[in-house]
Amino acid sequence: MDRVMLLEELKTVTEDAVKDLIMPVKPQSEHEEQQYRAAEVYLMRLPDSGAAKKKVPYIIHQAITSKDSQPAGGSESGTAVVRSIFSVYNADEQEGGLMLLNLMERLRIRLLRQVVIGRRYRLDLEAGLETFIYPDDTAPYFGGEMTSTWHVPGVEREVQQWL
Repeated sequence: MDRVMLLEELKTVTEDAVKDLIMPVKPQSEHEEQQYRAAEVYLMRLPDSGAAKKKVPYIIHQAITSKDSQPAGGSESGTAVVRSIFSVYNADEQEGGLMLLNLMERLRIRLLRQVVIGRRYRLDLEAGLETFIYPDDTAPYFGGEMTSTWHVPGVEREVQQWL
């Protein structure tokens, strides 16, 4: 459950960090007026991956790896690696690239300032916070990702006397 709760906390922090960044949504028909909104945040996948271009702008947080360990004489602890995928739309290629960077920077700066989310999950600054903007020419859609490593609380054992 802790990895799920980590993603939920990360979603809450992300929504707050990007709520004021209003970006264009691609019109779905030639008669539709241009609309704008903040990026929506999803966990693990989009609700309908076939409609990925219709959901833009968005951020997806995915738990990709985790590790639980207990050093000799120490208490159990864990880490979780989260990949955050960012996608934006803009007909102007320069503006689209800058909009993507701005969206990613808002979350990066928030996480580096806050470091602990949900009073349980601590960003592993030693592992670093890595960002990558996809170099592919996918205009008018622009994408990138961020990888973060989190310290998560250890699982309490039900039978301590046997250990």
